[in-house]
Amino acid sequence: MVSSKRVLLPEAIQPEAVEILKKAGCELVLSPDPKPETVIPLMGGIQGIVLRTGLKVTRDLLSHGDELCIISRTGAGYDNVDVEAASEKEIIVTSTVGANIPSVVEHALSLMLALFKQLFLMNREVRKGNFAIRRKNLPRDTHGKTLGVMGLGGIGLDLARICHQVFGMKILATTGTSARSARIRKENRDWVEFVDTKGLFSRSDVVSINIPLRADTRHAVGEREISWMKPDAFLINTSRGPVIDESALIKALQEGKITGAGLDVFSEEPPREDNPLLTLDNVILTPHSAALTKECVVKMNTEAARSVVDLFNGIEPPNIANRQVLASDRWKDLNPREND
Repeated sequence: MVSSKRVLLPEAIQPEAVEILKKAGCELVLSPDPKPETVIPLMGGIQGIVLRTGLKVTRDLLSHGDELCIISRTGAGYDNVDVEAASEKEIIVTSTVGANIPSVVEHALSLMLALFKQLFLMNREVRKGNFAIRRKNLPRDTHGKTLGVMGLGGIGLDLARICHQVFGMKILATTGTSARSARIRKENRDWVEFVDTKGLFSRSDVVSINIPLRADTRHAVGEREISWMKPDAFLINTSRGPVIDESALIKALQEGKITGAGLDVFSEEPPREDNPLLTLDNVILTPHSAALTKECVVKMNTEAARSVVDLFNGIEPPNIANRQVLASDRWKDLNPREND
């Protein structure tokens, strides 16, 4: 299927993933850094790319990869890949969607509990000698509160289930219009109330954003949606920064229109030094690290490497983002993937 097996690594990957590629007979080309001007000269004669988040694969970059067969993302999203341009060149784009679910769920849950229990404030005050902060009764219970989940996919569904079963929270959710979304609604309607966007934001005590970044979801949460929230509500985002209008969120936090937020992602990463979020006491910030646990990084890297090896061996890799390319003559001899 693929005569040569040269794989470009714009950034270093885990040793376990490197071993998988080497055992499959792949020649690895490691870029000194993920800057486009560094990567482009290395694209010649490359059949596969194992892609992390440091490089954006643009149409221009792809024009230098005439032999490229597959771009395998180590994460769930592929917003740093021009999938349309890749499809035009019949390049398969894959992701490791699902591999990060437990890690991201745990991170979102940690942000939620830290906000409800005001752990950041309590920690700061105790260190300042203000043990009497305990008398202000600032922490709140989650039991009986309402969690709103915007996007009930793998991460959102698991987070909702834990909050419902363990913490006794009521669950509101929005979903898409696909057949998969219809199935999710049908299978979970006995414990999830499916509502529109206004219902979700206006009735929830905490809203978790769990939607992918696409053209139609950019700034899906803006000034209007935030204005619907309760004054004592929290907002959590572990998906992608641009799904929220960051300026609208900053304004709401500064003016106390919502009580707090937990953010793992930002409109610009890393955030600029003058970003007002860095100065606010009512927001918890983490560096897009929800899926970057020791265990999850290994899992995502190894799954991405196996996708490349599968394709090189003539087997359809999992989680293809642009399945329409499989109909091309280039992939007519690709063996369908057996059910795992």
